[in-house]
Amino acid sequence: MSFKHAWPKDRDTIMASLATTATALLALAVPYASAINLKVSSSGGNASSPLLYGLMIEDISNSIDGGLYGQTLQNNGFQGDSPGLTAWTAIGLSTISQDNSSALSDALPSSLLIKSNGTSGTVGASNSGYGGIRVLPDHYANYFYVKGSYNGNVTLSLVGSDGGVLASTHVSVNSNSSAFGYYETYDMYAGKAAANGNNTWQFTFDASLATDGQLNLGLPQLFPTTYKGRFNGMNNEIATVIDEIGGKFLRLPGGNNLEGASTPDRWIWNNTIGPLIDRPGRQGDWTYPNTDGMGLIEYLYWCQDMSLEPVLAVWDGLVLADSGAISGDELKPYVQDSLNELEYLTGDTSTEWGALRASHGHPDPFHINYVEIGNEDMLNKGLDNYQSRFDMYYEAVHAAYPNITIISSVAPGSTGGNGSGINVPEGAYQDLHQYLPPKDFIAKFNTFDNWDRSQPLLVGEYASTTFDNGSATIWTNMMGSVSEAVYMIGMERNSDVVKMACYAPLLEHFDRAEWSPDLIGFDATTGVTRSTSYFVQQMFASNKGDTILSVESDTGFGPVYWVASSAGSTNFVKLANYGGDEQNVTLTLDGKTSGSLAVLSGGQYESNYPGQENVKPVVTEVTGSNGTFSISLPGWSVAVLSAE
Repeated sequence: MSFKHAWPKDRDTIMASLATTATALLALAVPYASAINLKVSSSGGNASSPLLYGLMIEDISNSIDGGLYGQTLQNNGFQGDSPGLTAWTAIGLSTISQDNSSALSDALPSSLLIKSNGTSGTVGASNSGYGGIRVLPDHYANYFYVKGSYNGNVTLSLVGSDGGVLASTHVSVNSNSSAFGYYETYDMYAGKAAANGNNTWQFTFDASLATDGQLNLGLPQLFPTTYKGRFNGMNNEIATVIDEIGGKFLRLPGGNNLEGASTPDRWIWNNTIGPLIDRPGRQGDWTYPNTDGMGLIEYLYWCQDMSLEPVLAVWDGLVLADSGAISGDELKPYVQDSLNELEYLTGDTSTEWGALRASHGHPDPFHINYVEIGNEDMLNKGLDNYQSRFDMYYEAVHAAYPNITIISSVAPGSTGGNGSGINVPEGAYQDLHQYLPPKDFIAKFNTFDNWDRSQPLLVGEYASTTFDNGSATIWTNMMGSVSEAVYMIGMERNSDVVKMACYAPLLEHFDRAEWSPDLIGFDATTGVTRSTSYFVQQMFASNKGDTILSVESDTGFGPVYWVASSAGSTNFVKLANYGGDEQNVTLTLDGKTSGSLAVLSGGQYESNYPGQENVKPVVTEVTGSNGTFSISLPGWSVAVLSAE
């Protein structure tokens, strides 16, 4: 990603802006004739990539810390440039401070000092999470370290906005002032959902039992039940919605968040592995610290748990400052670092890095089939020397891992670039990024019809990010989502050369958004909201054949667009109506008499707002007479027919 939009906090401002834009653009709508006849071939066609639709992740808009990563306490390890007491508040007569003299580990040199100030009552500290803590009926795991002379119970609680206790548990602590001791409990249970997200986590203790009148609290962690029960795992609510998309690959770890503002600030893979107390975190590229609690191996567990093919990006010398990239001899240690990363993931236990992975609890190698060299090297003067940098990485990775497909981070026509790509060897892919208004996605519908078949593509980021008049899109809307569907139909029709494609960004915390729009949003009160574009992605990813079938028609494309495919005896037909008038389609599928039809439709600028999923697919069972189906497409709609 190469730019970001301002985020209006006031919904009235948002709605007024959308209304003004809608009024200005409504005059552009043109009525179209109906009655379109389509006949799908029953044989032949091109092979379609099995990995066409996938996912892309980076920690932007608190999408990981405070979102997908299951740990809910903010600033629990005092990571980043200047964490201070962000999210922390003293309880009772105590005072709290970031204590740089009581390091939990070399990686985490600070802890939270809680002083009783001579009181003999209950003291402690509370943490407000990332804009609150979502509390649902669930069991909560707590992990923490304590230093200080103390023998007695400490109390861990989830407290609502009205001061009521939602869940609580006691832990017996016998600690000393010379070293941190580790404690954990799985006994905290919330019996009902909180009224809202304005909840806090509290750590309290009896000051009279603290010999020195103080305790140091190190790296407290709070996890609700995680996705598939993984230790240090993902938020189940968010991960489940991601899984339901049906994607086939995951592009990781980003995105701009790979690069860093300077070389030391880059995403350093081996700082994200091993025990959490050995992960220093970093100041992320999107204004807030990254804990790296969800690190490299957790990304690979994500791939395992959702049957996703990992597409691993490696740092290649480019940073976000407009200073160009390091190259030549200066780059060689980082090339070797990427080889070490691949050995960590794929090496057996006889190798140095494979043995380290095994010591981290995963003795079996992971499988890495795709490696991308950098991210968006068409920006920040990256193209000045990207050819030589790509060649250096390609030669090293290909020599060590000849079966890995290597991907260039630039492709001709990427948004923000100068239109140029680089020369890549046979078999290598190029990564195309497209952030466009709806009209440009429509104009690019046939882009891939004439794409050089010797230059396979990963479309690694795309989204409709503005209205046609250039004003920012805050929430995905039906006009933009249908335009994305049209572009996706163009990709699927050419999925012999477009090998993979993923919408971006995937996630945003509604209260902390730095980019808009996004596929999935969430906050502590409303939970998860699926956007209109989410449903387009889900409908397309979950209904895709392995062979693209030819379609005879009595009209050209526009306003209706289509693609047909088959998998065994099942046929899939995808349709998009990019216009406000209903369109009638007569669809012939030889030998098919029934099927399931999913239709997503809404007003031209209709959106799903936080906690309000107004636009969702409607699924009906349909029948065909002698293989002929009559389908009515509402204005601004996307439809998928699955017929067996």
